[in-house]
Amino acid sequence: MVTDRQVRRLREQRMAGRTLAAAAAAAGMSERTARVWQDGAVPSETRRARTWRTRVDPFAEVWATDIEPRLRADTRGRLQALTLFEWLQTQYPGRFGRGQLRTLQRRVRDWRALSGPPQEVYFEQTAVPGREAAIDFTDGRALEVTIAGRAFAHLWFEWVLSFSGWTYVELAPSESFEALVSGVQGALWTLGAVPAVLRHDSLSAATHELKRSGGRQLTTRFRGVLDHYGLTSSRIQVGQAHENGVVEQRHFRTKAAIEQALLLRGSRDFADEDAYTQFVRERLEATRNAPLAPRLREERPHLRPLPTAPVPSYTRYTCQVRRWSTIHLGGRTYSVPARLIGHTVEVRQHPALVEVFYRGTCVERMPRLHGRDARIDYRHISGSLVRKPGAFARYRYREELFPSLPFREAYDALVQTHGERADVEYVRILHLAAQTSEALVARTLRGLLADGDDVAYARVQALVRPPTPTVPVLHLPAPDLAQYDALCFGGAR
Repeated sequence: MVTDRQVRRLREQRMAGRTLAAAAAAAGMSERTARVWQDGAVPSETRRARTWRTRVDPFAEVWATDIEPRLRADTRGRLQALTLFEWLQTQYPGRFGRGQLRTLQRRVRDWRALSGPPQEVYFEQTAVPGREAAIDFTDGRALEVTIAGRAFAHLWFEWVLSFSGWTYVELAPSESFEALVSGVQGALWTLGAVPAVLRHDSLSAATHELKRSGGRQLTTRFRGVLDHYGLTSSRIQVGQAHENGVVEQRHFRTKAAIEQALLLRGSRDFADEDAYTQFVRERLEATRNAPLAPRLREERPHLRPLPTAPVPSYTRYTCQVRRWSTIHLGGRTYSVPARLIGHTVEVRQHPALVEVFYRGTCVERMPRLHGRDARIDYRHISGSLVRKPGAFARYRYREELFPSLPFREAYDALVQTHGERADVEYVRILHLAAQTSEALVARTLRGLLADGDDVAYARVQALVRPPTPTVPVLHLPAPDLAQYDALCFGGAR
């Protein structure tokens, strides 16, 4: 079949002075066909729309009685033609074959276009320079990145200026308030300016449910952060992600860019989180922000200046250290050094870190818990536990006292070889690790288990911290030189 494009090509060649044979060859048709189409209407103007059917409509008898009433009742247009087809097959066994499904789908499509309910209209927006930035978190697990060989479950906080498209990303362990504030401030201070509006969804870190009036409202803490920068909150409706389409579309593009960069890199493993973050930011800066530099220069005059200083990106708590040498923070339990029992401490909760202060001095730093209820550091309690080994058997957080797999395997071996004394032996080994080196004790346990040797405390201690031999102190009297002279001279005579 000859196309309009071929005919136009043919006529262009003829107008350029080419022979009919040469013009036909250039247009991809025979010389005989070229004679027909070298003047007159193009093919699309000569075709007549087909108004007749080429075969009998298999749904003519059931359309008005079975299909159309159900389509009219579906006021939201969610009933699928496939569902209708399968229902018809059950109602009229053997009458409709699988090859007729496409016919029904076309009929349903055409009926909805002519008689169906109106579809939702989306309104294309015009971005205003300096007015708006959109933010959101996106899951990065699909990238299958590993840190030091271990699977890395993580989120990305993403900030996009609606007008210029300038993008900022920050690694986030969870959608916490601290991660949200850290991401917002990281973007603002990297950009060096402030837009007028912050567009976001109803993040639990930024909003809370109103009990009486219903709906969601900004939390006091997040409102304070926005007020500090003079930002106005603009929230989308719950469940309407398309209303935040600027950042939602950027999520897809960002992860696609990271995926391509990882494929070029040839490995998805990174030494640490900082190396991974630097890799992603360098990639996005080169492929996203650099081409948008002229657009950002156009937007900068419409942005407002930053305040004199950022707000703290951590949350401050005051906790009483309980007699279990633990503090309770955000529904989770952390152990602290036992010397703080009974004292009041200040705790600063960061996106991925928890710091404990006593009278302005930081006494402990530990990773923030995500997905676990407790973090018990055996070093904090091993001194008391070694004096009360019987408490180990039913300790509420006993599983936290196995810092690595060799310790768990050693305890299981001790149960087999030492019976009831297994707890005593293991607690002593744990205390030895607290006093010396966990890595050294783990390496020793791994070696003993591999050789099938006993992993009792005495054996492990002898290898980890062998007793230092004592050197006896010799007390020699001062020599008597007179006797030496007598010996020498007496011998001469």
